[in-house]
Amino acid sequence: MVSDEAVLPGLEEIESAAELIYQSMPATPQYSWPLLNERASKIAGAVEVWVKHENHTPVAAFKVRGGLVYMDWLRRERPEVKTVVSATRGNHGQSMAFAGKQLGFRVVIVVPFGNSPEKNRAMRCLGAELVECGEDFQEASEHAASLAEKFGWHRVPSFDLLLVKGVSTYAWEMFTACPDLDTFYVPIGMGSGSCGAIAARNALGLKTKVVGVVSSHAPAYALSLADGHVIEKESATKIADGVACRKPDATALEILKSGLDRVVMVDDEAVKDAMRAYFVDTHNVAEGAGAIGLAALLQDRSNGGARVGTVLCGGNVDSDVFARVLADGGAV
Repeated sequence: MVSDEAVLPGLEEIESAAELIYQSMPATPQYSWPLLNERASKIAGAVEVWVKHENHTPVAAFKVRGGLVYMDWLRRERPEVKTVVSATRGNHGQSMAFAGKQLGFRVVIVVPFGNSPEKNRAMRCLGAELVECGEDFQEASEHAASLAEKFGWHRVPSFDLLLVKGVSTYAWEMFTACPDLDTFYVPIGMGSGSCGAIAARNALGLKTKVVGVVSSHAPAYALSLADGHVIEKESATKIADGVACRKPDATALEILKSGLDRVVMVDDEAVKDAMRAYFVDTHNVAEGAGAIGLAALLQDRSNGGARVGTVLCGGNVDSDVFARVLADGGAV
């Protein structure tokens, strides 16, 4: 059993990570958008919604924070490392490439076949060498591990407590700016963003309920949390690739078990509705995983009279995919 208090970063660690991150990027904004408030209030009664805009980082996703902290640690503690390898559906890979370019690492990223072409291009533009292997993220991750073993490269995991320390700074910024949030809805991909939210909430001594959100078409974390142990489940989501987890991380699972208020599942249609809502109400672009927290928030009828928040954790959606989502209509 892993205790979140024992392993998660405390306030001093989070603030130190923020100082490091701010050498490469500013804090991102959080806004309460009138049209989004109106939309939520029609569903659940008067609601004040706050959105943390992690789509405004240099790679348009929160993951860059973890990459900067992890790579800084690697440079200081493992100076012999020259090449790192990891697996991704896109945002984690951009994070590794962005930080690796700044700190002088060769970065090799494994993506599954059929991965987002625009995310692939972005990673290459940031200097990463891409390898395509596997039919899903899990197979790509296994291939990354085999490359690390074969060539002696450093394997950067998709979940690590150093990554959590970095990404916890987005939630620390949010909770510092909005300390009286009743509920904060956060996506669960491999777990760093949701564990980071729990870490920041705990470090600040707040009572905000952290609600984890998963795709009903990628329910591995929801099933694992319900049963109390890791359960693998194939992912079939067509829009939220950033949360398309087949095999949860055991450490992340233990932290989430003790730190989450509950888990909400939403389907692809609800995610598309939320993507459209973000664009119509705020003129921000959200990828599927970036909008899934809002999708859950908008489905929660218990929010009446509450002050709630979520994170637009990524805006990296292929232009043709986004065009189809907007053309589908729905949330207006």
